[in-house]
Amino acid sequence: MDTTTQSTPELLYLLHGDPADLAQAARSFRAADIAEALTRLPPDSSAKVLDALPFDLTVQIFDEPELAHHRADIASHMHEDAISQLIEAMSADQQADLFRELPVAGRQRLMKRLDAQTQSMLQSLLKYAPDTAGGIMTTEFVSVPATWTVDQTLRYISEVGRAKETVYAIYVADPETNALVHVVSLRELMVADRAAVVTMAGDRRPPLTVRPGLDREETARIISKYNLLALPVVDDKKQVLGIVTVDDVIDTLVREVTEDVQKFGGMEALDEPYPEIPFVRMIKKRAGWLCALFLSEMLTATAMQRFEGEISKAVVLAMFIPLVMSSGGNSGSQATSLIIRSLALREIRLRDWWKIAVRELPTGLTLGAILGLIGIIRIELWQALGLFDYGPHHQLVALTVGAALVGIVGFGSLAGSMLPFLLKRLGFDPASASAPFVATLVDVTGLVIYFSVAVVILRGTLL
Repeated sequence: MDTTTQSTPELLYLLHGDPADLAQAARSFRAADIAEALTRLPPDSSAKVLDALPFDLTVQIFDEPELAHHRADIASHMHEDAISQLIEAMSADQQADLFRELPVAGRQRLMKRLDAQTQSMLQSLLKYAPDTAGGIMTTEFVSVPATWTVDQTLRYISEVGRAKETVYAIYVADPETNALVHVVSLRELMVADRAAVVTMAGDRRPPLTVRPGLDREETARIISKYNLLALPVVDDKKQVLGIVTVDDVIDTLVREVTEDVQKFGGMEALDEPYPEIPFVRMIKKRAGWLCALFLSEMLTATAMQRFEGEISKAVVLAMFIPLVMSSGGNSGSQATSLIIRSLALREIRLRDWWKIAVRELPTGLTLGAILGLIGIIRIELWQALGLFDYGPHHQLVALTVGAALVGIVGFGSLAGSMLPFLLKRLGFDPASASAPFVATLVDVTGLVIYFSVAVVILRGTLL
């Protein structure tokens, strides 16, 4: 049974009720459920609820990703002493996320209330872009000198483990240079000889690391590929700056997939949940792409004006314009989606564009031939059954539609597969090759191909 759906209504009832009853009952709920319920309340009400809860529970709730887009608004309704204490107790990466959401003035005021160590840590994290490994890492990890024994390391973990976000892995550093030399998991430590040097436990191959400027999506791919629970982020001297944990990766993948899906739809990526985006901001996010696509579609009208004479002579051709245009756009969108996914998963690279072109062109022509054959059969069948009269040259009309579909679908597949490569080469996100954009591109070229084929086949008859 789904406990979350059952607990949310009850939580909302308690959140509106007496603070004393709420504080007593809140212990029976998970922090993530309370965070989800708070998103349904106004920020000032959420702030009052958090003030009424036990401090340790409030910290857990404020650390939850479900509350990420609401924390800044809630913080603005809390006393600065209370919010500064709360920030001090949060995990380092969530502290940085919260500060990125705060207005500059509020950020500066709160920064002055934090202790020197927290200020230094925040300043080091905030200098990295939020879409990089440095931007999503946490500085709370366990590190020990390479000269320690396994027993010393385990005793140290028991002393400091509560203060760390994770003890999935222990990072072993050179005592002189502080450079990372070894990574050992807690499980490997537990089964190792207690008297052995810590560098002798676990896998002795060089540890996997990333640089702080690496894209967060690539960081997530590395963690997924090597089945890691955490990945160290190091500087030029191989000193550990922080770690990216698997839960950070899950949050990252959700954001990346959401952004890509929104771009596929022909709009800017939204940085907030849909129900909470103000009307004006929603218009700004959608209007730009929509206007660009509308202006592009004007080229379709221009192309139709160019073939106005052909249309007036053979009106029957106009009946199949939606058919051929949509087929080309659909094939292009298919190819684009496949290539963007393969690029994201590193199945193909930028230099492989010619291999994809060689593969997609015959694929598109074959698919076009299949659709063309269906189109010919449909026209001839309707003519034979008397459902519609395409005129005395119906066979040539059918051949025109069939041949045009071969060219249009072939071109659509080729163009749709090459566009992500072009965008990536120019430094843009390949996901910007949205389905509407590809469809618009193929619409214009599809009309040119369609009427060019018609001129060749129908010259001397209808044209």
